Amino acid sequence: MAPISIADIVAALPAEDTWGPATSSNNMLQGVPFAPFSKGDKLGRMADWTAESKDRDRQGRQGYNRNFRDQQVYGAGASSLFAIQAAEDESSFSVVDNTRSSAKRTFGRGGGTVFRGRAQRGGAGQRGGRAGFQRVGGAGRGQTNDRYYDNRGARSNRGRRFGWKDYDKPQRTREPSVNIRPDWNMLEEVDFSRLSKLNLEAPEGEDVDSYGFTYYYDRSYDKAPVKGAERRLQALERAAYNVTTSQDPVIQELAEKNEATIFATADILSMLMCAPRSVYSWDIVIVHQGNKIFFDKREGASLDLVTVNENAADAPLEASESGNKQDSINTPSALAMEATFINHNFALQTVIESNEAKVEQSNPNPFYNASEETEALASKAYKYRRFDLSLERDEEPVHIVVRTEIDASLKNPTGGPDQQIIVKALNEFDSKAQGSGGALDWRSKLVSQRGAVVATEMKNNSCKLARWTTQAILAKADAMKLGFVSRANPRSAANHVVLGVVGYKPREFAAQMNLNLGNGWGIVRTIVDRIRTLPAEADAEEDAAQDKVRKYVLVKDPNRSVLRLYSVPANTFEDDEEDDLAAGDKDEDKEDAEEE
Repeated sequence: MAPISIADIVAALPAEDTWGPATSSNNMLQGVPFAPFSKGDKLGRMADWTAESKDRDRQGRQGYNRNFRDQQVYGAGASSLFAIQAAEDESSFSVVDNTRSSAKRTFGRGGGTVFRGRAQRGGAGQRGGRAGFQRVGGAGRGQTNDRYYDNRGARSNRGRRFGWKDYDKPQRTREPSVNIRPDWNMLEEVDFSRLSKLNLEAPEGEDVDSYGFTYYYDRSYDKAPVKGAERRLQALERAAYNVTTSQDPVIQELAEKNEATIFATADILSMLMCAPRSVYSWDIVIVHQGNKIFFDKREGASLDLVTVNENAADAPLEASESGNKQDSINTPSALAMEATFINHNFALQTVIESNEAKVEQSNPNPFYNASEETEALASKAYKYRRFDLSLERDEEPVHIVVRTEIDASLKNPTGGPDQQIIVKALNEFDSKAQGSGGALDWRSKLVSQRGAVVATEMKNNSCKLARWTTQAILAKADAMKLGFVSRANPRSAANHVVLGVVGYKPREFAAQMNLNLGNGWGIVRTIVDRIRTLPAEADAEEDAAQDKVRKYVLVKDPNRSVLRLYSVPANTFEDDEEDDLAAGDKDEDKEDAEEE
């Protein structure tokens, strides 16, 4: 019998049992277009609607594009086949919007900047406060850094920092504190990042001698003044001296006795020790004679002026930079003169002048000549203190003598010896003006938010407060008194009022400011070592006398965080002083002639 094949079995089956779709003529799907598809379509992904919504809510448009940019949407290429044709022409149809449109520029969720507080640009370190601003966009959810990224699904703008009208800001170029002459030879250039890594643990200093006297501090200034009855700052005529190092008769005598090899004053040394915090340009004259080194300053140098908001993110501008001549009293130079005047008079006003109640030092004031001076002496004590900067590798000890100052004395509440304090003043010019650095209004916030006011001043005047604290530690003062002095009228720099006084211990205040005194001593020792090696290099080229005077100038770059050391001729700045004296004599002769 022949074998039966599968084809014969299929042929023998009835027609209604055949496999496949029905072949009926009345098919309901007839005429419906067929949507094409690709072999890469993934039905599982398209069916998971929740995954798409979660990713989109969590990561925004960026997350959606990142997850689905390599996948094709099912039937995307055939969407036009199912397009519904409009029955009527809708070109004439319009929506009436009667809402008011704002003229201000706003930014959506994907924008670059979110402004908070008043519409003024403030410091980058303030988040959400007055004139603060935040950047939007960037990393993972809920993460923030020093630029205050707010990650709410916005596009990332890393690499740029946006502020109010950054494109319209003038290029700030500051002038150096001293003119660099062509005959000056630059020896060293060091940036602040290297200076910040230095460290030298110097031991406590010892007192060598003391001069002058001090009055007692008036404790009534510690009480919060009644609103509307603040004390006026008075202009007092008192004789106060700030003589440079090499012209100090006491230091000259100590140098002859070989009490030390390095000599400086506290205001000069504090500037060098706090150099990494400085922004404005300054200069120090260094005189090397024999084995002695003197840190000096020029006549009328910028070191004598008290800066204002030097470290603020939006520091005061010069009149030429701001373009507003009405703000001439708020320029850096005008504010520095105003702050210097305030500090001088505030220290004189806060003491009780009484010949019966004053603290005399071991010696009288070394700069006062009673036969020539007509003004009364200011309350000031000069303490000459010696510090040991020696290292193990030194063959001979390295000591430095520093002239420090004490402004007033304070009765000890425990009955012990009187306390020695220094008195300084912070000044407020206008909390709403450019250059205020986002400062709070002292009149309304000093009592209720004193910590916030002091913290803002620490940020805007980091260099100035660090210098004052360093001077207090060098003088071994028991306390610091910081006064808050404001203008009686923000538009006038003539009258001022005292809003309050806050007291601190120097060491504790230094800890709050993150001030490392060891870093300052390391900077001083590094500069001294470099100065001491320079004569050996010069002697290798030419025979030099043992007592030959060599002069150097240390200059802070006005626009960069860099220190430069220049070798200058020995008669540098001396000719300028002679010219000033000659000009002064001519003016006096002219006045005498006019009087005759």
